[in-house]
Amino acid sequence: MFYKSAQELTRLIRSKDLSPVELMELTLQRIEAVNPVLNAFVSVRAEQAMDEAKTLTERLASNEAVGPLIGIPIGVKDLEDVKGMVTSFGSVPYKNNIAQRDSIQVARLKAAGAIVVGKTNTPEFGFTGFTKNMLYGVTRNPWNTERTPGGSSGGSAAAVAGGMVPVATGSDAGGSIRIPASYSGCFGLKTSFGRIPRGPFPLLQTHSIWCMGPLTRTVKDAALYLDCVSGYHPSDPGSLPSPEYSFLKCIEDIPINLRIAFSPTLGYARVQKDVMSLVEKAITSFEDMGHKIELWQGSLPDTGETWSKLINCELYGQLYHELDKNREKMGKSLVNSLDQIKSFSIDDSIKAQKVRTELNQIMEDLFERFDLLITPTMPTEAFAAKGPPPSEIDGHPIPLLGAVAFTYPFNLSGHPAATVPAGLTKNGLPAGLQIIGPRQRDDLVLQASHAYEEMRPWDDHWPGIG
Repeated sequence: MFYKSAQELTRLIRSKDLSPVELMELTLQRIEAVNPVLNAFVSVRAEQAMDEAKTLTERLASNEAVGPLIGIPIGVKDLEDVKGMVTSFGSVPYKNNIAQRDSIQVARLKAAGAIVVGKTNTPEFGFTGFTKNMLYGVTRNPWNTERTPGGSSGGSAAAVAGGMVPVATGSDAGGSIRIPASYSGCFGLKTSFGRIPRGPFPLLQTHSIWCMGPLTRTVKDAALYLDCVSGYHPSDPGSLPSPEYSFLKCIEDIPINLRIAFSPTLGYARVQKDVMSLVEKAITSFEDMGHKIELWQGSLPDTGETWSKLINCELYGQLYHELDKNREKMGKSLVNSLDQIKSFSIDDSIKAQKVRTELNQIMEDLFERFDLLITPTMPTEAFAAKGPPPSEIDGHPIPLLGAVAFTYPFNLSGHPAATVPAGLTKNGLPAGLQIIGPRQRDDLVLQASHAYEEMRPWDDHWPGIG
């Protein structure tokens, strides 16, 4: 029961073989048993969740119309608001910051029948690719509790992979959905910018770097999730209108004879040998489906410095008015980065846009020739739970961002990208395959991910924790 998909659970609920109350009781029992080991959830609204489950059970008994996520327990990343709960951002100064309303995404999930169980752990303001903060401590990987589940949606990934909830929210500014999904053996989708409205905002974003998305056990669950939360909202002027199709209903309709580019390095990355071996084996699944795989000979420009500066600008815009008051209670690396970005100039902005323009042209040229781009998701398996990220791979030094080399470029470019499990390394840890599509082709990314899942099912491969 603990590893059933959201779709399986809703089928059981609709057939009245399982009630929302029974599912919530099992969920809370599982969290009580496993969360002390993993530290995925930092707060749980058990009483309110049970009350909502009872209400849904009564509605079902009365044959009332219910939403597509009826009774599904979800975790919400602690960078996102749930009315009446603390949104701490994983930061000590915000430990009593009670949200006055739901985020747009949470409100839409609730309207679809989902029940928020609690908030999931995140590094402070999502700043790192592993999940640890001074307020709630370290989150651990269900496959090996000495390792990290990744970040910054690490609590969400650990909750899904640990059998606590079938679905959890994530956000991705440089890989924060794909990193933990890869390290934890889940499915993770970084949507196109605007696909899921963000906000409400205290301050509108300057640069389109981060977006929302799900962490799930199956691709179909992510498609269902997207059907429930996508569509324009006036709080987010960059949000896209609802598509004229259902992501879930079209998920089986993958085109034939796709042209797929495979880049093992993007021209600059180094990858752990057994991770690369798993990726190379996994990509043959697309050849078995009849699609054409071609080794991409191109490379991406060095976007790391640009990405880092732009994301730090966004964080500074969120925190500048309270930074001096709170700096002694916040992580030193975060504060130092925010201090340095104060000198970001008009010239810096022009240089950043030149880099993005070059990246945009390369991606435009690539998708004129190919339908999809596939890469490893992460260069390594999960590292130590308390960090730091690896500084070398197979004995070769890598730069700081070399540990997340494949994810952040597509936050700068805006393309949808998903990660699917590619298998387990020699140490028994998950590795991921990243599938990138043309802009706004979340449907094609989901179709390719689902077709891969059908060829290489992973839904019966979960850690034996608890």
